[in-house]
Amino acid sequence: MTRAGAGMAADIDEQPAGYARLLSTANAAEIARVAAIIAERRPRHVVFTARGTSDHAALYGAYLTEIRLGLPAGLASPSAVTLFGARPDLSDALVVGVSQSGGSPDLAEVLRAARASGALTLAVTNAPDSPLAEVAELSVDIAAGHERAVAATKTYTAELLALLMLVEGIRAGDGVLPAAEREALDALPELAARTLADDTPARLAPRYRFARQLVTTGRGYAYPTAREAALKLMETSYLPALAFSGADLLHGPLAMTDPEVPVLAVVGSGPGGRSMGEVLPRLGERRADVVVVGSAEVPGATRLAVPEVDERYAPLLDILPLQRLALALALTRGEDPDAPRGLKKVTATM
Repeated sequence: MTRAGAGMAADIDEQPAGYARLLSTANAAEIARVAAIIAERRPRHVVFTARGTSDHAALYGAYLTEIRLGLPAGLASPSAVTLFGARPDLSDALVVGVSQSGGSPDLAEVLRAARASGALTLAVTNAPDSPLAEVAELSVDIAAGHERAVAATKTYTAELLALLMLVEGIRAGDGVLPAAEREALDALPELAARTLADDTPARLAPRYRFARQLVTTGRGYAYPTAREAALKLMETSYLPALAFSGADLLHGPLAMTDPEVPVLAVVGSGPGGRSMGEVLPRLGERRADVVVVGSAEVPGATRLAVPEVDERYAPLLDILPLQRLALALALTRGEDPDAPRGLKKVTATM
């Protein structure tokens, strides 16, 4: 009999190798080829479409696009196309469908409609022979391999890295990452392995065994991490978890925090992390139980430590201890995170 959580644990542990695989010569060259085509086409804006975990990767892609490329970026609502029949003019856009399985009909329909309107379309997926990849003009294989657990882990981080390599390749103009960028990315597999070797998440999990709700927060590149962490906790432990940007948390939801509502705060070392300096003292005033994910100690907070890296790369490391926490908490609460109730690996929506 397979041990509960064994699949999710194996998927999590494979992420350093997944980073190395995506950075390998063949995969990097293919992403560079796609990036060069996009750079030559010079889209005026970028639209992402995704569901679930991939939606959080797409949000990271939107941040990268606006900050690194200076192009407006947003997330499309698939239902506008599939339910309401909208056919927006996307003739100057790059439209990117992000999906682990590539099997959701609504995402394929968004790309089909976008391509018909003249958009350049791209599928970022773990299934290069999927309907999403077939309908798109361009495709990037995230090369994560088979994912055992229903809750996505290694496919999420592979999407993040693929989008990062793609955006930086577009920024370079010819798709080829600058030497300094490539050197920094080549360090990620070892940094990820070091992060996963820390057993703090497993030791922390019993503290939240009887938690009734939880808040996650972060700003900028860390906000997608906060959202993905909340989803993992809801999927695997059935724990209601609300994700807010640090700015939005101060605009009202702060009132719900107290010693009985744990807060997971993702605090990087760049502008987004520094801006959390306004949020953490307010949580302290509420006597909230705060766990910080970051490279620096924060007075009064427990820390899930990650190596210090450029804030663009931090989401590839910050999510790892949070995945470990979700796994350990589910097991502590007597659940099997490999097979959450009511969920399937591929969710087909229209």
